[in-house]
Amino acid sequence: MFRTRLTDLFGMRLPLLGGGMMWLSDARYVGALARGGALGFITPRSFDGLDTFRAAVKACREASDNAPFGINITQSRRPEENRLVPHWIDIGLEEGARCFETVGPSPKDLFERIHAGGARVIHKCAFIPHALKAQDAGADAVALVGCEAGGHPGTNELPTFVLGALALERLSIPLALGGGIGSGRQVAAALALGADAVVMGTRFLVCEEIWAHENYKRHLAAQPAEASTLALRSTGHPWRVLDNATVGRTREMEAGGASRYPDFGPLSTGRLGRDGAYAAGDWNTGLLSMGPAIGFADRLEPVQAVLQRLMDDAATGAARLHALLPSSPSCTSVP
Repeated sequence: MFRTRLTDLFGMRLPLLGGGMMWLSDARYVGALARGGALGFITPRSFDGLDTFRAAVKACREASDNAPFGINITQSRRPEENRLVPHWIDIGLEEGARCFETVGPSPKDLFERIHAGGARVIHKCAFIPHALKAQDAGADAVALVGCEAGGHPGTNELPTFVLGALALERLSIPLALGGGIGSGRQVAAALALGADAVVMGTRFLVCEEIWAHENYKRHLAAQPAEASTLALRSTGHPWRVLDNATVGRTREMEAGGASRYPDFGPLSTGRLGRDGAYAAGDWNTGLLSMGPAIGFADRLEPVQAVLQRLMDDAATGAARLHALLPSSPSCTSVP
């Protein structure tokens, strides 16, 4: 329906990327995105070891029905936690992944390793200078996320569409925009702006293929956009999450002087939310990544149904824009 530089680059049918969602981006979910024409990314940090990660990539390849799928390579701020990164890349390549999403620093050697395996890489970041560095280092594309993005959008306070409009004046490689996008009209708006795709995560949280507890997903489906909030501001690495009791506890600790992730103990770990909310359905336990696009996620349904409605609405938005153009070429000139 919409052909862009990014759909051509990654071989996907739709200009939609399902950004890596840590514990939730498993083979079933990423495979469903692939079959629907979008592109998702398996997150190796979600797995206990290389063998379980390899098994997940194999399962994803089978679930994707030969459609492209990707691997998310999120680099830690602590170098000692990045020792498995080369192995994740190699396993992904060996098992047929040809699309990689990188987050964190943009070292040239990582991009070269991916390219040497015959794959392409899109680097996700929150600041235009970082996107330009990735471009110079050899990234095939970049994804920029605004302050509305769920998870860790960094300290950038620019909203998605301001960030995108500024970036498009300086970038030459394909650009995807993410943060607060959950409707097809926003997809059309991003493409009209000049972006080549959008990145979505929050909008898919209530999909049937997401393994999280149904009680948790039903709670999310009832939330307004305003249920998204920033936690752990004092650390300098804020986290956009569902507003819940855990957020309240972290704010009390911040008022008492807590300002580093270790200060918050288990409250700042993703595993708390994995075990409490995703596995057990308790939406008040853990810092749970979520952006304001949750306001568009009002029902539990399959990924395919969400993708279909997004693209139908995007087509409606694009048609409206086209209808605003003068029908006669002579009308486009200004004396």
